[in-house]
Amino acid sequence: MTQYLFPPPAIPSLHIRGRTERFPVNRIFCVGRNYHAHAVEMGKPVDKSAERPFYFTKSPQTLVESGVTVAYPPETKNYHFEMELVLAIGKSGFRVSADKAHEVIYGYAAGLDMTRRDLQLLARDKGRPWDLGKDIEEGSVCSEIVPMQGVVIGRGTIALEVNGATKQSSDVDKLIWNIREIIADLSLFYHLQPGDLVYTGTPEGVGAVVPGDRITGRVEGVAEVALTIGQPG
Repeated sequence: MTQYLFPPPAIPSLHIRGRTERFPVNRIFCVGRNYHAHAVEMGKPVDKSAERPFYFTKSPQTLVESGVTVAYPPETKNYHFEMELVLAIGKSGFRVSADKAHEVIYGYAAGLDMTRRDLQLLARDKGRPWDLGKDIEEGSVCSEIVPMQGVVIGRGTIALEVNGATKQSSDVDKLIWNIREIIADLSLFYHLQPGDLVYTGTPEGVGAVVPGDRITGRVEGVAEVALTIGQPG
């Protein structure tokens, strides 16, 4: 039996709707600027005819389940919400063609990609990695996983409110790169594995929150997600 110097951390996991087993999370991939209106509001319009998707990763240890209260993170004065449809991978796949992308889908969830926007933009403008802006403790929020094996979601309202006021409202059909295209492209770079999550991008309307704010969001036909911002830790 392997002995460790100290107890290893627990495997991050999520509740699965209708099942007693939990979904063990392997990796978290995020698609950057995948709604045109959001790309424009970030000052970086996307030309799909000349560009490919780009990605960043978040540590699985940043994952928290919907409904929790998290501390306002350190070293930021501009903490943003980003509402997203989350894709859950259920089978291994490498160089998956778009027409077979559905074969690796286990299901979906609703998620929040919380962002230290001031640090992200500083890094972006200096050509540095986004880690400090994106890979935030308790910064990857996710609902339960909804099993939808082989289903390719192509449309559905995606929306978010802060303290009951609507901030984001769009439709998944506005994704620049759709679910099939994301799987096909991402699997050129990585051997996708069961337990991988893909945050597929956020629509326009992102904005800052402060301690005491209550965030609620939903993806039509999938799930709802909620988060309360607590005092700084």
